Amino acid sequence: MKKYIRLITAIAISVTMFAGCGGSSSNPSSSASDPSDAAPAQIAETTPASTSTEPVNAALSGTISTNGSTSMEKVIASLIEAFNAENPNVTITYDATGSGSGITAASEGTADIGLSSRKLKDSETGLDATIIALDGIAVISNNQNTIENLTIEQIASLFIGEFTNWSEVGGEDAPIAIIGREAGSGTRDGFESIVGVTDECVYDQELTSTGAVISAVSANKYAIGYASLSAVGSDVKSVTVEGVECTEDTVLDGTYAIQRPFIMVTKSDAVQSDAVKAFIEYALSSDATEIIANAGAVQAR
Repeated sequence: MKKYIRLITAIAISVTMFAGCGGSSSNPSSSASDPSDAAPAQIAETTPASTSTEPVNAALSGTISTNGSTSMEKVIASLIEAFNAENPNVTITYDATGSGSGITAASEGTADIGLSSRKLKDSETGLDATIIALDGIAVISNNQNTIENLTIEQIASLFIGEFTNWSEVGGEDAPIAIIGREAGSGTRDGFESIVGVTDECVYDQELTSTGAVISAVSANKYAIGYASLSAVGSDVKSVTVEGVECTEDTVLDGTYAIQRPFIMVTKSDAVQSDAVKAFIEYALSSDATEIIANAGAVQAR
């Protein structure tokens, strides 16, 4: 009888202990098993420390003033935008005044960098010229003009007034309107010197920007002019020269005859800031190759 009582008591104790263990694992008030308490620790372990993109040269700061060629506008604007993305603490200004004015600004120290779409003249001393790109000078006509190709000799004859009617070069019987840039323009200097008509051209209009030349030609069926390759769009057409189209590839390989350099001009004895040095170096770097190409020019090799 006593053995029987002890056996029942042992069984009761075992059942009670088992129930106690099972109850603790399902008790909603237990802090150890509450998922809302565990979640913050788990999130802290899996969240990345930072998702921000740090600029490459965040410490570089300062201002850079550029002044000059209107033909370089697309190239310079694109370079400034890309450079600022990596150097947000650098402020760069661009004043489109023409190559001659840009060279003068660099020489007089009123600009950190002068921008020129022509080579420096022998008389422009005390300056350093860094070629950052090459640009074709497209001979442009109105989209309705039937002329597709001209030789250098024909182009020269048109611009100096030896030919005055389109029929003389295989076009319609209509007078020719010659559109070009103002004196001192790098585009004009480059075009005239390459074609061999320096100071001989007879212009119907002399305009102060590349965009103005393009607009004038697009508005006149019988007009002809010249403009930077980087600025030419669908509103005018480029005439092939000696059978060669003005493209980035033909400028780079030298088969297109009318081309000129895009230059950053600095004063030789000026102390350049780190920002100025960095911007010029950026324009020459491999990072700028595609940027310059997208702007219509070819990076200098």
